[in-house]
Amino acid sequence: VKGTGKDSFLSQVIDLVKQAQESKSKTQDLANTAALWLTIVALGGGVITLLAWLVFMGKDFAFAIERTVTVMVIACPHALGLAVPLVVAVSTALAAKNGLLIRNRVSFEGARKLQAIIFDKTGTLTEGRFGVTDTLILAQDIDEETLRSYAAAVDANSEHPIARAIAASSDRKLPVEKFKSIPGKGAEGRVEGREVKVVSPGFLREQNIDLADKRIEPLQAEGKTVVFVLVDGELKGAIALADIVRPEAKQAIDALKALNIRCMMLTGDNEATAKWVSDQVGLDEYFAEVLPQDKAAKVKEVQARGVRVAMIGDGVNDAPALAQADVGIAIGAGSDVAVETADVILVRSNPLDVVAIVELSRATYRKMIQNLVWATGYNVVAIPLAAGALYAWGVVLTPALGAVLMSASTVIVAINARLLKIER
Repeated sequence: VKGTGKDSFLSQVIDLVKQAQESKSKTQDLANTAALWLTIVALGGGVITLLAWLVFMGKDFAFAIERTVTVMVIACPHALGLAVPLVVAVSTALAAKNGLLIRNRVSFEGARKLQAIIFDKTGTLTEGRFGVTDTLILAQDIDEETLRSYAAAVDANSEHPIARAIAASSDRKLPVEKFKSIPGKGAEGRVEGREVKVVSPGFLREQNIDLADKRIEPLQAEGKTVVFVLVDGELKGAIALADIVRPEAKQAIDALKALNIRCMMLTGDNEATAKWVSDQVGLDEYFAEVLPQDKAAKVKEVQARGVRVAMIGDGVNDAPALAQADVGIAIGAGSDVAVETADVILVRSNPLDVVAIVELSRATYRKMIQNLVWATGYNVVAIPLAAGALYAWGVVLTPALGAVLMSASTVIVAINARLLKIER
């Protein structure tokens, strides 16, 4: 238990949703201005209608006042006033339901104009843990499964992250006897009556064991960690490990590219590791060997190209970069500092949720514009009708019918807002 009451995760989520729904949209300012002018038009139109029918058309007061009331009823800016707040409420609730928590409404709406997204590597594009990527057989009398099961049996007793990854790579669990750690070099033990060692390249050099296989160097050039398996003193194979790339990462990058967004990566890892991850997921650009304190400067450097940038990260050292970006997106499983700095929080550590944020931002803006166009367009047509523009052709709207049309306009705006959805 990490917190109770107001400190619990659920309580914090509820507070974030409430804050987002209460925060004003920039588009709301436009709607409020339009509603103010529509109110002035309604009152002014009512007065003009009254005078026109009384003075110029010579109609009696009852007819003129009925036309005036109809104009003021039909021009009531309910739909215009609700056009944006309804979409804000629906989009915020929809986002929260899908694990996307909006902290800064203005930044979220700005996500529709993103031109570049910078990902932190560890914990965002990758899982932040080692996994086996390659198994090389260096002898004829052993197969891959046997090699991995022997190595897994020995490393099952070790707490080292690399050892844990090797132990998890085989479903075949073999008992190990006489387990012994080789400090700084690996571990050894007896498996099925055979002496098995899982060791580093440094151990091979110490023991003058020749390694002539040409497949090893390319793996090391990719930034992978390579360990070797010896059985009864003979080199039998090698196992390469790397930080596991999230299975959804490439799919997310492809989807973002389809939205005309450049995808980049920041990492403190060396050039080889950064290039390998970049090639795996299909990034447009990457920055390797970036120190934690320089991440914000890199974001600023990309912004200097004249593009709108989002930053996705999860660690304490990502917080300045999240704050610098036009839109800061934090992985919910990350540090409290990153979460507090971000404009949007992803509850799940899934890169595809970044795509969902951009698409929801664009869909939300479209709904706002649709509602504003409808609410404004309705009044452009309805006010002249209410004033009696078609009286000569026998078309006259009563105040009751005006009220029905005004209500229908509001209902249509509400229904349109409810049709907002996230495409996945």
